[in-house]
Amino acid sequence: MPFKRNPSLLRGAKIPESEYTTLPNGLKYCDLKVGGGAKAVKGSRVAIHYVAKWKGITFMTSRQGLGVGGGTRPSLNIITDQDPYGFDVGQSERGSVLKGLDLGVEGMRVGGQQLLIFPPELAYGSKGVQEIPPNATIELDVELLAIKQSPFGTPVKIVEG
Repeated sequence: MPFKRNPSLLRGAKIPESEYTTLPNGLKYCDLKVGGGAKAVKGSRVAIHYVAKWKGITFMTSRQGLGVGGGTRPSLNIITDQDPYGFDVGQSERGSVLKGLDLGVEGMRVGGQQLLIFPPELAYGSKGVQEIPPNATIELDVELLAIKQSPFGTPVKIVEG
């Protein structure tokens, strides 16, 4: 059975390189589950859960309330330990989110889950951050939970609860 069609078999399993699609910018992705909801486009405000790994070791997760922001701030989304991480797709140029995450989420559909592997130039680059050394390749398991976009294309904040 192909990996892309049975994510329950993937818990803890290493996905073969042949299962990933590689984009010209070096971003690699593997769909664990293709969502059936709205598609994330530039300007969409997305809510995700993610697990970030370096060399197979988890160093950040949205379920801990930590954000993937390129090291400019220690955390970006601390409310409770279960809050999703939110950002506006297309904002990586401002340094508010890692470029690899931004590019990986764009095009995903709500309910989808992907494994992303991005090279240093789409992650922390030649500087590194905290325990992540310079020129590190980062892996993310990303689940797109929700999208919110105003009718005029202006990003709006997701309000839940």
